[in-house]
Amino acid sequence: MTSFLAISLLGLFLGMRHATDPDHVIAVSTIVSKQRGVGRAGLIGVIWGLGHTLTIFLVGAAIILFKVAIPARLGLAMELSVGLMLILLGFLNLTGVLQRIMARMLPGSPDGCATGVSRSGGSAPSELSSGENAVVAPSTTTPIGLFSVLRPLVVGIVHGLAGSAAVALLVMTTIRDPWWEIGYLLVFGLGTVIGMMIITAVIALPFVYTAGKLSWWNRGMAVASGLLSVAFGVFLSYRIGIVDGLFGAHPHWIPQ
Repeated sequence: MTSFLAISLLGLFLGMRHATDPDHVIAVSTIVSKQRGVGRAGLIGVIWGLGHTLTIFLVGAAIILFKVAIPARLGLAMELSVGLMLILLGFLNLTGVLQRIMARMLPGSPDGCATGVSRSGGSAPSELSSGENAVVAPSTTTPIGLFSVLRPLVVGIVHGLAGSAAVALLVMTTIRDPWWEIGYLLVFGLGTVIGMMIITAVIALPFVYTAGKLSWWNRGMAVASGLLSVAFGVFLSYRIGIVDGLFGAHPHWIPQ
């Protein structure tokens, strides 16, 4: 019983620490920079954590139960997907494509526009100012849309795919019972969910409280998160593709 409790606490702690990895934090920052509520940002973190846990559990369980060996080139390719995803997230954030997609997919939006003007010509109640170019104030009571759910879920799945081998191999070197190993993966996943929920809520705070009075600062932080995501994605892609040899004849991969 004591051993089980110790393993559970260790898995929970390591899962929460895992959520603080730079690539994880940078990826979610590009997402929550457009959120206007701390609760919504926390929900984004939970969804990311569920996607991450899904692949950690499935891939990790396959490695543990069936002794699946991941070739170096495949392992590097899974890690490269994180770098490419960071570049894509940053690019979409900087160009405003994400905002337009989210506006079109908002629940209850009849024409897919965030202009505050309905098809019938009437003004939406959430307009900040009158006139043809009125801008809608982001509502924290609007139900979260499908795109807002799928985006962090897919990002979490990609991150989990890249880190699943390292987590499974670490478990196999410290725990000898395969079912306890699988249980550890679930506890580890719960830790990442909790950790990312806290991280996304904290990241969202400055965006929420500067949205009205310091809108220029808010926009600047959003641009900075996009640039950081692109830069870090390029760095990861170069390291994995060139330094670690994914695109060469002799790739070398150390799960981490």
